[in-house]
Amino acid sequence: MTWRPTAALNALHCRAALLHAARKFFARHRVLEVETPILSAAAVSDPQIESLSTRVAGMAAPFYLCTSPEYAMKRLLAAGSGDIYQICKVFRDAERGRWHNPEFTLIEWYRLGFDDAHLMAEVEALIGEMLAPYRRLGPAEHLTYASALWQHAGVDAYGASEAELMASAQRHGIVCHAELDRDAKLDLLMGLVVAPRLGLERPCFIVDYPASQAALARLKPGLPPVAARFELFLDGVELANGFHELIDEDEQRARFTQDLRTRRERGQVQPPLDERMLTALAAGLPDCAGVALGFDRLAALAIGAPRLADAMAFTIDNA
Repeated sequence: MTWRPTAALNALHCRAALLHAARKFFARHRVLEVETPILSAAAVSDPQIESLSTRVAGMAAPFYLCTSPEYAMKRLLAAGSGDIYQICKVFRDAERGRWHNPEFTLIEWYRLGFDDAHLMAEVEALIGEMLAPYRRLGPAEHLTYASALWQHAGVDAYGASEAELMASAQRHGIVCHAELDRDAKLDLLMGLVVAPRLGLERPCFIVDYPASQAALARLKPGLPPVAARFELFLDGVELANGFHELIDEDEQRARFTQDLRTRRERGQVQPPLDERMLTALAAGLPDCAGVALGFDRLAALAIGAPRLADAMAFTIDNA
């Protein structure tokens, strides 16, 4: 046991400088900083994310620590807030490792009238400014989800059988004995085979995710159906996840219901849906795009650290 922080003093100075740069950027672009609750009566339905819960005296049902401020921020957007951002702590269970900690910091923002392409340009501009004192970034690369899987894992994202997906994983040294559905197999390849090869020379945006992997994004026309979702990678690390936001309440409810069905099939917890957020969508969410940026990971890459712990004062292991 040690009382000492995991991050060196220079990392703490770096974090402060990065936060200052982010706030300057948003102030210049007239994006309002907001705060929303960490505790909520509802939880995310995404089968890839597990929420932490706690009890509040006098309340019958558990409360959930937010995995993202997204739902509350969309309620603000529907209420007429205009462009908003937030820098906050979020919490996710079963996430602990080299680039994961159950408690971490997100920078999340929403821009009215933006689509996913417009927001990607702003994400690139923001990280360029934040990282400028530490490293120079070249123009970002853009790859479709299907192209990235074909180029780095040798599989057709839409045409490959489940056996072919697992054969690719085995060729790349991945042994997995868990029972996985098709989307989980694709996630396995993307996370362990493709992602470490992305953004090694310049930032890389992966775009056009399968519709089944973007419950909060609107779909683009054409076949196969793809979502207006992107992720940003740098040095093989995922930094950001963004969407041209779905604003139709009926479609959003249907997707959440499908998420819960998937969770049930996988034997996962069935969390309560956020009815307040869905009601806000019904009242009218303006056309917008939103993105969440992993601040701790960005800080680690800024100082050239090989793990998240070197950029955080304390991790779950010495909290």
